[in-house]
Amino acid sequence: MAIPKITTFLMFNGNAEEAINLYVNTFEDAEILALVRYSESDNEPTGAVQHAIFRLKDQVFMAIDNMNGVDIEMNPAMSLYVTVDSPIEMERLFNKLKSGGAILMPKTAMPPFREFAWIQDKFGVNFQLALPESN
Repeated sequence: MAIPKITTFLMFNGNAEEAINLYVNTFEDAEILALVRYSESDNEPTGAVQHAIFRLKDQVFMAIDNMNGVDIEMNPAMSLYVTVDSPIEMERLFNKLKSGGAILMPKTAMPPFREFAWIQDKFGVNFQLALPESN
């Protein structure tokens, strides 16, 4: 799979692999395309993610573990917007992504959506979930 010229790049505070595994196990049609960890010969913690590429549906993402010594915080100004195909998918994604995180906006009808929710997962990544009226 070719990497798009513009790709979402996520930096995690030492838990990139855990986050990636959550995402590829939560979303249907998802996979890890590449995952490179730091080794003992690197000057970084062994096993930390040096670089990862993963796919959720038709969207490619890149991710790393933050190694600059200062934790970074993500905020709701940047979020991943997900259009879901069914109420069942909405419920599944909502429940998996909210676990250990925060509900920024509970599931609600909000035209033009049958249901809409906004979640910050336990890694700080923000997701907007939308079920269109037509589904």
